[in-house]
Amino acid sequence: MSHQSVKRLVIVSNRLPFQVRIENQKIKLEESDGGLVSALKSYLENTSQNYSFESVVWMGAADFNEKQWSKILDEKLLSFQYEVKPVFIEKKIYHRYYNGFCNATLWPLFHYFPSFVEYENETFASYEEVNRLFAESILSFLTPGDFVWVHDYQLMLLPQVIRDRFSDITIGFFLHIPFPSYEIFRLLHKPWKEKLIRGLLGADLIGFHTHEYVQHFLQTVQMVCGYDHEFRTIHLPHRLIKAEMFPLGIDFDKFNRSISIPAVITLKNSIEKNFEGKRIIFSVDRLDYTKGITHRMLGFEKFLEQHPEWKEKVVFILVVVPSRQVIFKYTERKKLIEEEIGRINGKYSTLSWQPIIYRYSQLSFEELTAMYAVADVGLITPLRDGMNLVAKEFAACKKNSGVLILSELAGAANEMGEAILVNPMDQQDVATAIVTALTMPEDIQKEKISKLQQRLKDYTVEHWMNDFINQIHEIKTLQQKQETKYLSRTPITELTSAFRNSNKRLLLLDYDGTLVGYARHPSMATPDKKLIELLQSLAVDDRNDVTIISGRDSSFLEAWFGNLPISLVSEHGMGVKIKRSSWIYRTDSEQAWKQIIKPMLEIFTRRSPGSFIEEKKYTLVWHYRNVNPELGFIRSREILDNLHHMVRNSYLHIIDGNKVIEVRVAGIDKGTIATKLIEELPYDFVMSMGDDKTDEDMFKAVADKGYSIKIGSGPTSAQFYLKNQTDAVELLHKFAHVSENI
Repeated sequence: MSHQSVKRLVIVSNRLPFQVRIENQKIKLEESDGGLVSALKSYLENTSQNYSFESVVWMGAADFNEKQWSKILDEKLLSFQYEVKPVFIEKKIYHRYYNGFCNATLWPLFHYFPSFVEYENETFASYEEVNRLFAESILSFLTPGDFVWVHDYQLMLLPQVIRDRFSDITIGFFLHIPFPSYEIFRLLHKPWKEKLIRGLLGADLIGFHTHEYVQHFLQTVQMVCGYDHEFRTIHLPHRLIKAEMFPLGIDFDKFNRSISIPAVITLKNSIEKNFEGKRIIFSVDRLDYTKGITHRMLGFEKFLEQHPEWKEKVVFILVVVPSRQVIFKYTERKKLIEEEIGRINGKYSTLSWQPIIYRYSQLSFEELTAMYAVADVGLITPLRDGMNLVAKEFAACKKNSGVLILSELAGAANEMGEAILVNPMDQQDVATAIVTALTMPEDIQKEKISKLQQRLKDYTVEHWMNDFINQIHEIKTLQQKQETKYLSRTPITELTSAFRNSNKRLLLLDYDGTLVGYARHPSMATPDKKLIELLQSLAVDDRNDVTIISGRDSSFLEAWFGNLPISLVSEHGMGVKIKRSSWIYRTDSEQAWKQIIKPMLEIFTRRSPGSFIEEKKYTLVWHYRNVNPELGFIRSREILDNLHHMVRNSYLHIIDGNKVIEVRVAGIDKGTIATKLIEELPYDFVMSMGDDKTDEDMFKAVADKGYSIKIGSGPTSAQFYLKNQTDAVELLHKFAHVSENI
């Protein structure tokens, strides 16, 4: 997807970017003011710096019926810069999907409210059904070259449903809420969490607001599906995908310029007059238990209690915007908020002053920006928030002064270090922050606001969208590069010819899965007489340097290959024996760590019939090839989780291999030793072959110096692949035949 190419952008979100109102029996359309709509509108209006799309389509669930839709089309009421594709869903199904699984299961869980989560199979079934309906609708008009960009937690299954039917299509996904730690995510029913993660993995690029959410997702993918990742790139069986951080910005100019609009200036002057002589603290939130409104009020109450000198000198204007969701907990929350407001005002009010001014309603853009502009302090303390654009909007609307108090648990906190960051659960922390904000010298306020605004200018919604589109282009390019060519007859002929015409050759060969097939136990995977003879026939040609570079220990390699004129590398590089010399081992690696790791592996071995521990000189390996596949995978994920916690900040490295979990000292791998061997002599032919994740380092080392071949298909750094181990040995026989006939 190049910058110059003309393609169609298909935006898919739960809701359409407008709402339908009926006034005097006439249909009226109102464009939504959500972050995604604002982002797209801003993006489309400034085409000079953006990708040029042939057209843009926006798909979402309709909050109107098909008859009304016909009327909207007939009366030409649509005047947006994009085509609209509504999805019509039966009300009962939509209710179970949206108010059920989306907002009574995923929303509380992803926001770290596990006690609020409802587990209903019926709502998940509706979630699957709605995602399927979206897919059917998209597939009815999708064409090659389209870029489908799916948004948010309501449609997490959608990418894979589309991928199953349209394998080559470009799909992006962005999650606008937090992605929780695996310890939280794992609370979902097993089939649900597997379907959700596999659904997301249908995308080419998965975006999150913060680095933390990306890391949580990558760990969850490894724990749920067993897929490894490197530099945020996930290795699926047949392709690479990427998870990346894209902190959503705002339309900075829109908010910054708003404070010069006459209507906003009038409102601002009116507010200042009404609260003359008082400092204003302002917060605005949608009605939701994640926003921490009651905790915030308790922090404000503690401030009043501890600082009576501010009595009648400060006012807290609290705006709560009604939620569109029909959830009992929200009604309950509204009642609780209003009870707290009444109690605090009753306790501290005087005849001429009440500390909290409360409003439960929507704010117009002019009202909102006027409040941002006039407030001395923005108090924004959600208990958990994916990003929180209110914090950014507040900062954008300030001229020279103003202080932002922000929850450290909001995604925006990662970018807004100049704000006063607080723990929203800590009343004392909030109270102290309010005092600090109200007494902060103006020159410091100005400096902090200036820095915040510069950052907001540097990464606007437009940058956010361009960044995502650039990255989707990069991952598609990487996917194309990683599509290794099958080593068919023609490339084999070319490879054999290159071998024949070379003067000095280096063959780097993995053992298990490459020279021999896998067995129930490593001790059973021994070389036969034919393999020994093959290696001997290659090694007797002085132009050939043959190296077996394996995870096996030195005693095994010595027993079977010690008499051959070849080089041996044990435990991925911990031991090296150059042909016709003695073994040399790494002496700087102490082994005390085994006493810590081994007891834990033993516990899992007892819990996993068929598993066993292989202890090598420098490595511990837990094998689960002979365990019931489902149990083996579950236990391997549990071991990985335990190991990641145990070895954090240590010098150990964990490898999630082919039916093995391996622990060894970091900094030793096949790539390091391969590089050393390649540099020993002026080789004009280098070839590496291997089948496992541990061989990827070797493939990378060989990248621009020779040929690399993976045994088995799938994403790899190798240039070519062969179907199986038998084909690998057959290729070596061709080389041997060349050596014998020269």
